[in-house]
Amino acid sequence: MDTFLWVIVPYLCLTTFVVGHFWRYRYDKFGWTTRSSQLYEDRLLRLGSPLFHFGMLGVVGGHVIGLLVPQSWTDAVGISHEAYHVAAVGGGLLAGAMAVIGMGILIYRRRTVGPVFSATTTMDKVMYGFLAAVIVLGMWNTVAGSIMTIGGEYNYREGVSVWYRSFLAFQPDAALMADAPVGFQLHALVAFGLFALWPFTRLVHVFSAPVGYLTRPYIVYRSRDARLGNHGPRRGWERVG
Repeated sequence: MDTFLWVIVPYLCLTTFVVGHFWRYRYDKFGWTTRSSQLYEDRLLRLGSPLFHFGMLGVVGGHVIGLLVPQSWTDAVGISHEAYHVAAVGGGLLAGAMAVIGMGILIYRRRTVGPVFSATTTMDKVMYGFLAAVIVLGMWNTVAGSIMTIGGEYNYREGVSVWYRSFLAFQPDAALMADAPVGFQLHALVAFGLFALWPFTRLVHVFSAPVGYLTRPYIVYRSRDARLGNHGPRRGWERVG
C-alpha cells in the first residue's frame, strides 16, 4: 500500500499532468483559456482575483523553499530551526489566508452573480473543491508541522521534503511519506489529485504568458505605399494585403 500511495499514484498523476497538457494544447487550443467572466461582473473580481493570485504566488514560493531547499543548506548559512519555522509559519499563514479569502470572494461571486454562475462548469466546481482542500490542509500543516518540528516530534524537512526530492529524482523512498503525519499525507494526495485534474480545467492558463505584448506595437500602421524599403518589417508590423 505504501508503494501504491507514494510511488505509483504520484507518478500516475504526474504523467496525467504532462500528457494532459500536451493533449489539451494539441487538440483544444481554443479552449486553452481562463474562460474570463470579467464582462459579467468586475467589482468583486477586482478584489478577489489579486488576493487569490498573490496569495498563491506566496504559497508556491513557500513550497519551493520548503521542499526543494535541504535543511543542511539553511543550517550552513546560520539560519536556526526555530527562526526558519517562525518565518515559515508567518509567511505561510499570510499567503494562505490571502489565497483563502480571495478564493472565498471568487466562489461567492461565481455563486451569486447569475451570468457567472451560468458559465461555471462541473470541472470548475471540482477544481475549486480540490484547490480549497489543498490550501486548507497546507495551512494546517504549516502550523502543526512547525510546532511538531520545534517540539522535536516530527521534522517535515527531514521526511516529506526528502521524499519529494527523491520523487523528482525518480528514486522515491515511500517509507519517508509512510512515516509522516496524516495531515501531510492527505495534503500530498489531494495535491497530486489536483495536478491530475489540472490539464482539464481553466488552470492551464498558468502556463500562458503574454510575452508577445512586449514587442507588439501600440498601434498597427498599414502603409499605402507598395514599396516598403529594403528591410523586412518587424514582427507585428507586417504588411496586410
